[in-house]
Amino acid sequence: MTESASPYISNPRIVVLAVQPGDPPFRIVEIDGAVVGQARTMTDVLFHAAIAGITVHDLDDPDVVRWVGGDKYTWKVH
Repeated sequence: MTESASPYISNPRIVVLAVQPGDPPFRIVEIDGAVVGQARTMTDVLFHAAIAGITVHDLDDPDVVRWVGGDKYTWKVH
């Protein structure tokens, strides 16, 4: 397999894990492999990033944020 044929795997600094049950439901946010807190909205993710000194221009960029168990619009347990 050539390098151009291999799948691209990004390694973003921000990982937002799957929705956890709660009132309201929340997602765990990791930055650089460490848990930094909970997010209940996209704004919370941006807040945690800003505290870590990360400017996020595009929440859909897989090089910046990895969404596990849904996307930036997934905030309820299914």
